[in-house]
Amino acid sequence: MTRVVMVAGTYRPERCGVAHYVQRLRYALDERGIASLVLTTREAARDSKDQKVKGVVRGWGLPDLPALVGAVRRAEPDVIHIQHAAGAYGFKRAVFFLPPLLRAAGCNAPLVTTVHEYGWWEWEPRGVPPGAIEALKAWGQRRGVWDREDGFLLTGSDALLTTNTHAEDSITERLPWLSSRMRRVPLAANVDTAPVGRDEARGEARSRYGWPPDAELVAYFGFLHPVKGIENLLKAHRKVLESRPKARLLLIGGVESLALGDEADWYWNKLQMLAKEFGLDGSVAMTGYVPEEDASRLLSGADVGVLPFNEGVTLKSGTLLALFAHGLPVVATRPDPPEPELADGRLVRLVERRDVSGISAVLSELLDDAPQRARLGEAGRTYTRDLSWSAIAERHEEVYEAVLEKKKSVLRADRANGTVPEPRT
Repeated sequence: MTRVVMVAGTYRPERCGVAHYVQRLRYALDERGIASLVLTTREAARDSKDQKVKGVVRGWGLPDLPALVGAVRRAEPDVIHIQHAAGAYGFKRAVFFLPPLLRAAGCNAPLVTTVHEYGWWEWEPRGVPPGAIEALKAWGQRRGVWDREDGFLLTGSDALLTTNTHAEDSITERLPWLSSRMRRVPLAANVDTAPVGRDEARGEARSRYGWPPDAELVAYFGFLHPVKGIENLLKAHRKVLESRPKARLLLIGGVESLALGDEADWYWNKLQMLAKEFGLDGSVAMTGYVPEEDASRLLSGADVGVLPFNEGVTLKSGTLLALFAHGLPVVATRPDPPEPELADGRLVRLVERRDVSGISAVLSELLDDAPQRARLGEAGRTYTRDLSWSAIAERHEEVYEAVLEKKKSVLRADRANGTVPEPRT
């Protein structure tokens, strides 16, 4: 059985999208006979009932790294897999030094890094003149020693996994010599589709919130956060009601996320106050956090999905894929740079970011056009048909096998050259 140690910035799946991804990945890997151990913060591990989630660091500063390296060595993994998104590590940079520290400590297991995001932030240490740090970044990157965004993390990895086109393109442009190490593993929907009939789900969703059976239900799904454009969606819904008085807006998801932290209650109250201020009482409902099966049943009862993110929506959004998997036509904001597969009218209807009038116009159009809703819904469902957690696990297994075989080949070559002694029998 292959043993994988996963280093994760946090492991609170109900509050962090990357942690939820890691949880689902581990379940799928386990079904393929691949055992995994998660090393994370002590705080995150305390909240987990999973015995294979170990808290080994207090945080992600430089003083925490020796304990992390020691825990990795004691686990004696076949493969080390770092799950990296800057926010999951509290935007701390110490994890960038993990590859050389592991090698210096004699831990030679192949290192795989999943790059969940890339190309939007850089290390800017306090107290160092900008010109000096820029020269240092450029010097190391030109020589393939480190890269300006993730330090030694990418250059020190034996394989790099990306979940989206933007990250892959950014790495290829900046670090072309790493292209041979990259493998794209697309995401899957972040909730499974519950086995429920559409008529039953429609009736259930409307009765739960006291809405009439013929209400036109628009659903947002995901964490509620200021960057998700919820305020603009409430304004757009007010405009939709002018021509579609039966329209109802359902916000499926909670505010309790690592990104929002202590401001969660404040933001929840703000959204409720805005709904009241806009005169939307009775036409908007907020579910808060709900279990995955409940979320799926609510999505199956909706007519249209909407994701009005302030920075645009891409295919690295598991919530977008969940809307697709539930056969919902989706209105989403246009990302910059564009997502090649998300052309307007093909899988989604795109509107400009923060465009309240555009969101309301397209929502009204879709609510009035059943054939277009059916076409887009079927296109999204077809797109996600082959995007499963089983397929994701299979691709990970292929990568693990490849880096392990490469390690064996290097050892055989070194032994043939006499640089490594033959194992004792």
